[in-house]
Formats: sequence, C-alpha cells, structure tokens
Amino acid sequence: MSRKYFGTDGIRGRVGEAPITPQFIMHLGWAAGKVFAQRGKSRILIGKDTRISGYMFESALEAGLSAAGVDIGLLGPIPTPGIAYLTRTFRAQAGIVISASHNPYYDNGIKFFSGDGTKLPDEVELEIESYLDQPMTCVESDKLGKAVRINDAAGRYIEFCKGTVNSLNLRGLKVVLDCSHGATYQIAPSVFSELGATVVTIGNQPDGLNINHECGSTSPAALKARVLEEKADLGIAFDGDGDRVMMVDHNGELVDGDQLLFIIASHAFDQGRLQGGVVGTQMSNLGLELALKDKGIDFRRAKVGDRHVMQMLAEHGWRFGGESSGHLLCLDANSTGDGIVSALQVLLALRDTGVGLHEWQKRMSKMPQTMINVRRQKNVDVMAQPEVIAAVKATENKLADRGRVLLRPSGTEPLVRVMVEAEDPAVTQLLAQELAEVVEKALA
Repeated sequence: MSRKYFGTDGIRGRVGEAPITPQFIMHLGWAAGKVFAQRGKSRILIGKDTRISGYMFESALEAGLSAAGVDIGLLGPIPTPGIAYLTRTFRAQAGIVISASHNPYYDNGIKFFSGDGTKLPDEVELEIESYLDQPMTCVESDKLGKAVRINDAAGRYIEFCKGTVNSLNLRGLKVVLDCSHGATYQIAPSVFSELGATVVTIGNQPDGLNINHECGSTSPAALKARVLEEKADLGIAFDGDGDRVMMVDHNGELVDGDQLLFIIASHAFDQGRLQGGVVGTQMSNLGLELALKDKGIDFRRAKVGDRHVMQMLAEHGWRFGGESSGHLLCLDANSTGDGIVSALQVLLALRDTGVGLHEWQKRMSKMPQTMINVRRQKNVDVMAQPEVIAAVKATENKLADRGRVLLRPSGTEPLVRVMVEAEDPAVTQLLAQELAEVVEKALA
C-alpha cells in the first residue's frame, strides 16, 4: 500500500490547507485510536510546541481519540523528545507530537511515537491511513475515552535530562540559551540552571506566532550577538520543538551539527562507549568523515532525514548519528533526537577533556561547500543521463579523495541540488558551476 498522508517525518502542511485541517486532525485521532484500541485498553499521550494552532489541534485529536474509545494524557507544551521519553515512562501505547519543528507558525504537523519512544513502524502508519479512508464512527457513550492533564510532565522531563549527565556540574559556566519561542522555553533554562550554570535566556516569550522567527537554531544571529554582549562562555540554540541544537563559542562563532556530532562521538570513543561507528547523511560535511577517520572511527552516510539515520544506526547496532542541522541522535541517552540532551553531552565532553568549545571545533576542519539548485522542467532521472554521469565522474577525478560530489533531487521542490566539497572554496565554486550547467542542459 502506498502512503497517502505520512511523510518521512509525520504529516505536515500549512494550517487550514489539506491535510492540516481541524476536521482531518480529528479524523486522524480517531483513526489512530481505532488502530491502538485493537491492541487492548489504550492510553495515548499528546504534546505540542507553542504555535497557536496547537490549541485547536490538541482538542481535535482529543475528540477523535475519545470517539475511538482511547484514553488521553495531555502533556501541554513540551519538546518532541520529551514526549518520546514520557510515552515510555507512562507505558502509553503511543505519543502524538503537534509540531512543525523548525517551520514558521502558520505550518503545523503531527508526528507519532511508539510505546518505545521511537517512530511508528511503517505497517502501523499504513494501518492508520487505511482508517482515514473510512467514515468516523463513535463508540458507545460508556466506552468513550477519558482525558487527563499530566501536570508534572515538564518536571519529569527536566529530571530526565539532568539524569543523562549525573556527574555534570556547570557551576562557573555562563551560557546563553535561545529557545526559539518554542517548546523548550521553560524547560531548557531550568535544566541548565539546576545543573549550576549562570543562564541568560532569549527566545523565551512565545505568543503563538513568533516560534522560530529570526531566532533559534535556524537563525543564530541573535544568539551570537548576545553571547558577545554577555561575555558568555558559549551559547546554545534550539529549534521550535527542541529536537535540534546549534551552539556558539565565546567568540560568537557558530558550531553546527556536524561539529557537535564530532565532539560527542570523539568523547564517547575516548571513553570506550562509542560501540561502533557514526552515521551522518549525504549532506554531512566531508570534514566530519575525515576527522572521524583520523581517530579510527567508522562513518556511514544515510539518506537525508533523521528517520534514515535512525534506520542505519539500528541496522549496525550503533548509538551516535545526526545531521548538519543539529538533529543529533545519542541513543544511549534518549530514543530520538534531543536538543537539550545533545547539548549536555557536548558540555560533558568539554568538562572531561578540559578543552573549550572554540578549541574543540578547530579539531575538525570543515570543507568548503558550494550548493547550486538547478530547476527541472520535467521529471527526469538526472543520474541516468550519460552526460551527467560522465560529468560527475570527471569532477570526482579532479577532486581525488579530498573532495566530494552530490546530486540530490529535492523531495519538496522541482529542483536538483548540485553540491561540491573541496579544500579550496574557489575550486568548489568552479566545479559546482560546471556540473550545474551540465545538469541544467540534461533537465531542459
């Protein structure tokens, strides 16, 4: 059965447009409830970020789940990884996240976690989709699901985050947190201050409309400026739902997901707890691969998307992976990407090694990247075109083993992304432009 609604990261869209309408969300709640009710008495948790449509969709999901006879636990605003954790803790059959992650407020989405705090298996998502094609019905009144609000959800997650770094004392550290006016706005300051840090917080005044707006991990300019102004030791930026993290050193220099993954994985390797290699994506900087190789750490590339990274980690039995965007997986600490937990893992590495963030990031030399988007007028398999194959091979020969070429069709736009990495930025620009011209002719 082909997918009609679920993408690689749940169901997303602009609020009010198909499929993200209140009617659809209620139907989705009912469909999920029908699937899980078949497995016995069910309880499903619902959490959300701070965007204004979350209120509406929370109520719609609650109504649909209740109509299917499923009990509901309402978590309120809480980071996506917190929902994964609490789903496991409360032994719920599933957790539902209402969030569009790093997207603007006018978008929203729905993502599910299994009772283990991981993404739902494909077969369960497809079963839910099958019920979406059926008309809603309601159980008898005495079998309706009941809803309760779990008032200590935030406190439980705060304690969980602190528990992942039991011995970490941040006394003497001054840190600026940018919570992106999102789901971490209350939780992150509590975690870091309770661990002893002096905390300055920005992006912690959500109004339902300002989530991810010129702040957070996708827009770190405000964080850089505040770190310099406060003379802080470092800054940490989360995205709207708290599963991504970026950092800024004391000089205001950005430390991205690839660099943070290198720090975490290197520290785990030195402590003998890496247990295998590291998984990145096709977009991970070549500098990460080379730096890990220098330490004797295996590195594999998955397709773009945390679902694919997680899948490859599971196939190899590894624990650590992530994306340049700052969506990092530390599976010895949580079952999904967790911005707060990942940041704490970095701070643990800084403490244990006595090396500052600025010095750590210099241990991994990022390769200059040039990315050119080529618009395609027709649906052509670009990598099946002889002239493109020849051009890619010629480019790779010029780069030898000190560079990389990637052609990747966009999953959301009629574009082919042409990317070249090499040590010399002028070379990357020239080779990327030459290759893009070949691709453009093949797609014309």
